[in-house]
Amino acid sequence: CIGNGICKCRVCECFPNFTGSACDCSLDTFPCMASNGQICNGRGTCECGTCNCTDPKFQGPTCEMCQTCLGVCAEHKDCVQCRAFDKGEKKETCSQECMHFNMTRVESRDKLPQPGQPDPLSHCKEKDVDDCWFYFTYSVNSNGEASVHVVE
Repeated sequence: CIGNGICKCRVCECFPNFTGSACDCSLDTFPCMASNGQICNGRGTCECGTCNCTDPKFQGPTCEMCQTCLGVCAEHKDCVQCRAFDKGEKKETCSQECMHFNMTRVESRDKLPQPGQPDPLSHCKEKDVDDCWFYFTYSVNSNGEASVHVVE
């Protein structure tokens, strides 16, 4: 019973939080917890303490890795550009497509939020339509509200 139960008459009686014929399946979901606080990033099931990713694009121990997905920065670049600078590919549709985050302007890059805050934070450096760099951060709080800080 690999130390997770007691063998009685050749049958394992598992301790609490273990199951399986050899008590080799942990019911603990902590190893499946993704950085966003969801079990298997909401894209899989936790089986025996291991994520079984149900969305084929996602993989890894907590279903958080996606090789084919756009990064957070590239995904939000056009919306940040039109909201902050009134230009870019979504300039004409900005008010319909790009109101899904709260935006704060900051004076310089050192005024951007820094890692260490409770919400996951992405630091972004993207090129605008005029081939100039612009900088922003993207974070989502525990209520699912997105927040962008962009350098003026």
